Amino acid sequence: MPESVIVRPGARPGPNRPDAGVIKVSTWDVGDPARQRAALDAIRRAWLGRDWPDGGLLSYTVHLGEDGRTLLHYSQWADEDAYRRFFDTHRDRRNEEIDAAVPGIRRLALDSYELYRSHTSRADDPRVPGCVVIVEVEFEGPDPERQREWVDTVLSALASDPVLASGGGAPEGGGERDPRTAGISGFFHLGTDGRRVLNYAEWESAELHRAALATPGFAVGSPTEEWERVENHPGVRGVRVNRYTPGLSIGPGV
Repeated sequence: MPESVIVRPGARPGPNRPDAGVIKVSTWDVGDPARQRAALDAIRRAWLGRDWPDGGLLSYTVHLGEDGRTLLHYSQWADEDAYRRFFDTHRDRRNEEIDAAVPGIRRLALDSYELYRSHTSRADDPRVPGCVVIVEVEFEGPDPERQREWVDTVLSALASDPVLASGGGAPEGGGERDPRTAGISGFFHLGTDGRRVLNYAEWESAELHRAALATPGFAVGSPTEEWERVENHPGVRGVRVNRYTPGLSIGPGV
């Protein structure tokens, strides 16, 4: 029996769900903030007007780029075959409807990932993410072992960071809060091509993430030897950091 579709505005996916065998991440460039919102609304209508597709699509989430022109698409699939079946039978009709509403969308790279490890600042964290930070790390060539080593090094640096050990929230005894504690979680994905790592990181707000980057140290970390090893990890070709506002998350009805 066909399933209905539920759209949750401002929602996030469950990046650590165990049944997601492959994650597809892509970016659309629509040009300006008005078209960005129009495209998000067109996506919502295109999905609500159809049954949830059979065959292994678990969730589909879209976030709004801070730049006012991009949309980040994050979809979870049971496996690569599930994505292929959707691509062959359902994708074109949805995209045609969206393109009719917002002509001229530029669809940029589509990459495939598998979730490797995750990090949360504290168990059962009640904070609601106001910003999603996507950190993309590209390596000089395919090397799955190097991908895992880079993530393991980051998680070691996070675990030993003297500021992040507070777990978020205001410091004891009052005083000014360190913006680096505004990080809520990070979900580290390995590119299936062996060449990239993507960290889907949730923060309280874009403002606090910008402030964290401006503090002394390495990226959002303290000036420790562990973070220095992350900064100088061999084989890293480039790092890109982009911020997004949660747009909508789409899933099957119940």
